Order: sequence, then structure tokens, then C-alpha cells
Amino acid sequence: MEIKNTSAMVTGGGSGLGEATARDLAFRGAKVAIIDRDIEKAVAVALDIGGIALKADVTSESEMIDALDKITDAHGTPRISVHCAGIGGASRIIGREGVMPLEEFQRTINVNLVGTFNVLRLTAERMSKVELIDDDERGVIINTASVAAYDGQIGQAAYASSKGGIVAMSLPAAREFSRFGIRVNVVAPGIFLTPLLHELPQEAQEALAADIPFPKRLGDPKEFAHAVRFCVENKYLNAETIRLDGGVRLKAK
Repeated sequence: MEIKNTSAMVTGGGSGLGEATARDLAFRGAKVAIIDRDIEKAVAVALDIGGIALKADVTSESEMIDALDKITDAHGTPRISVHCAGIGGASRIIGREGVMPLEEFQRTINVNLVGTFNVLRLTAERMSKVELIDDDERGVIINTASVAAYDGQIGQAAYASSKGGIVAMSLPAAREFSRFGIRVNVVAPGIFLTPLLHELPQEAQEALAADIPFPKRLGDPKEFAHAVRFCVENKYLNAETIRLDGGVRLKAK
């Protein structure tokens, strides 16, 4: 899909992987809308790239519908939807403090997996009604998983489950949306130098990068944005998950 002059939406676009993606799409001429719960960060990025910023919880149907209405009024129906919003966290199923609270597991699944599904279903419904463009395409949806979907470590039962669900959801969604001309892809990043990791000492960052085969460093969010761009521009890429991890395979702990 052509990026220039196309309406694009990035959830979690106020920082990290989402911010890098929003900046890359805007640099290539897209009309970018940033959705984030931290509206101050979203506004700062939007002002810098000439986009718009909206506050919304991706797990809320009403808030996402309102955000999509505002994006459509400003830029037209989004044909590019990149979902980066999510949460991390780690907790053993049976730890020193006892069994993992069920609410903790449910919260991770709700934000990461249910939130992804909520954004996917609402954006796809709108995309399905826009006019066809080249190759009978209407839109493309890119979701964010993690290598934890495949290599979940001890303490990542909830997180790995949520990200594994995103990977598993892509094929049936892509199959269903094929009749509308909507593609669905996933990027599964490894260990990236996001704002959270920036706060770690250099020694800690180097320790995290030690097991990455090549290049032996943490991922740059710009590289994630490049992968997203590939998913958008390559019209034959559909129902695929791209591991973006320098070849790393996470250890058990």
C-alpha cells in the first residue's frame, strides 16, 4: 500500500516502538493519528510530526469508536492501523508470595490480547467500507506480538499467552478479511531499546544483549518501524508474523 497521503493510526504512539512507527509513517507522507493513554506524550509527538493525538483506552469500545470518529473527520478512514499499545510485567504462577492472582493474568490478557482484538475489529469494520485501491486493497493492519509468544520465560505465563494469542489471531482474521481486501500481519520484536530499557545502566543493557547472536545489541525502535513499513508496502505479505530479534531465542529465565 502506498503510504503517502494515506490515513494511518498508531496506538501506543506516544513513546517507544509506536512513536518510532508514527514518525516513520509521517516522514513518508502519511496522515498520522496517535492514540495513547498518556496524552501529553502523544501530543508532543503529534505536534512534531504534524499529526493528531487522541487519548483512548484500547480495551474500551466507546473510547475507540470516538477516537476513530475523530480520525475519520480529520484524515479520513484509517487504511493503515498499527497497534503497539500494550503492557509488560512478570510474575511466576507459583512464586514466593504464593499463587499468581487471577486478576493479574486477566489484566495482561485484557490489555494485550483483548485490546488488540478490539482495535482490530473496529478498524477493520471501517476499512471494509472504503473504496478499493490498487490490487483491490482497502487497508492493512499490523499488530505487535513478542518473541515471548514462542520463547516465553519463567514468569511470563500471562505475557506470553497474550502475545501468543495475537500471533494465533492473525491467520483467521486475515482469511476473513480477504474478501474486503484487508491484510493482517504481526511483528514480534525481541529485546528493543525502548524508554524503559534506556533507564537501565549500560552494564545491564549489555547483559541483555549478550545472548543476541547478531547484531549483538538491543534493537533500535527505528528497525521496528522499518518492519512495519515493509508490512504496509509489500502487498503480497499477509497473515504473517515477522520475528525481529537478531536471531535471539530466549532462555528459560
